[in-house]
Amino acid sequence: MEPINPVGIRIALPKGRFLGPTSEMLDATGVSFCDYSPGTRHYRICSSRFDYLSAKILQERDISVHVSIGNYDLGICGADWVRELKARYPAASLIEVSPLDYHDGAVFLASSAASGFASLDAVAASRQPIRIVSEYPNLATELATQLRLRRFRVFPVWGAAEVYPPESADLVVMWAKTERDLMSQGLVPLRRLFDVQAVLVGNRESLSRKDMSEVLSLVNSRFCRDRVTDRSVPPFTAEQFRAESLATWQSRDIRLALPDGHQKTPAVELLERAGIHVPGYAGRTVERRLLAEHDWLAAKVIRPQDMPIQVASGHFDLAVTGQDWLTEHRCTFPSSPVIELVDLGFGRVRVVAALSQNVPVSSTEELRDYVARGGFRPLRVASEYVNIADRYLRDNHFVCYKVMPTWGASEAFLSDDADLLVDNTQTGKTLVENGLKIIEVILRSSACLIANTESLADPFKRTRIEEVAGLLKGAVG
Repeated sequence: MEPINPVGIRIALPKGRFLGPTSEMLDATGVSFCDYSPGTRHYRICSSRFDYLSAKILQERDISVHVSIGNYDLGICGADWVRELKARYPAASLIEVSPLDYHDGAVFLASSAASGFASLDAVAASRQPIRIVSEYPNLATELATQLRLRRFRVFPVWGAAEVYPPESADLVVMWAKTERDLMSQGLVPLRRLFDVQAVLVGNRESLSRKDMSEVLSLVNSRFCRDRVTDRSVPPFTAEQFRAESLATWQSRDIRLALPDGHQKTPAVELLERAGIHVPGYAGRTVERRLLAEHDWLAAKVIRPQDMPIQVASGHFDLAVTGQDWLTEHRCTFPSSPVIELVDLGFGRVRVVAALSQNVPVSSTEELRDYVARGGFRPLRVASEYVNIADRYLRDNHFVCYKVMPTWGASEAFLSDDADLLVDNTQTGKTLVENGLKIIEVILRSSACLIANTESLADPFKRTRIEEVAGLLKGAVG
């Protein structure tokens, strides 16, 4: 098939670690984009040079997926997210056009300095099941297979993977800037799996059908000619980790998961009002493993999205998470051993279904009729809450739909890449700014204290848990 002239070329550009270097690269090569700079509040941007070239700013982990399915012709992201996709979908329509000449950090396999795994040989020789935690579950599974581990289990998490070993996992596959960054978190680098370069990727069908030579020729000057090979690193000794502090943390009777991110500040304020003092949690949290002033209480700072499954698994007795994430968990595990103890009152949001304001629909019922008449076929749904979204669609008798998981800023996907958004909002202002309208409030959510029911069945733990719950309930007012 003869390539056609570019009627329109869409490129996905990264937020986060590669935003600055990518912006500089695009400016230097002449493929400039207005409003693509650190601190930008725009999702959709246009090239100031090529009128046929438009871009959207996305989370890196979303870029490889959406280029693969054809929502974008080109994309720039880290090689880690390309490998994560390819590890599970080797036949995906994602082409690595070329690595670019800038990089940041590497993906490592590491263990806790307090564990018995000081080398890869020790891991391979273990006859016990190996627990691996990672934001890269597909890469972790692939690695475990390559190492020929006898028995292993991979725990996917949204982030903060470094805090799970040694209590909740034996190994971690994670990104870090340097080996020393791993050491500072009490981890022993066992192997440097690969350096994370920025990669220009393309959709296979788009590359064969569209003439992108003008853009690619400009970016070509920044292609990296030599790929970085995998490198192992020498082992580090456990003495470099504060083993005494870890032993104290592990000796405490009750383990509490505390949130990072947007919920951290109100959580700090509530804990202080309740008289539950956790030194090191307020301000910029450097240590994620913390000791409360109550000598029986230990805390870890993790992502609220991961808390329900971690409490259900018995890795924590208590957690401060959102009712939305508890509902998301229960949609998959309705008999999960997790119970809500206290509505903490802060972090109030609504989980809503939203559409473009241009769609002539104002309710779920009207949307179902619109889809039935062929308005969307299939209905494409973008959401961080894939299980809540799926339940909402099934409960309302939608037949032809597909749910696409996202990792934040989901409103950016409408209306180009998805038709319906299921997301949380406080005021709805961001949705309106992005040309969206709410057609249904699926649920209302606030922060809550959850507990493991097996912990509550232990009389000694129950007393401590009820004390924490009582203090927080009194502080809510």
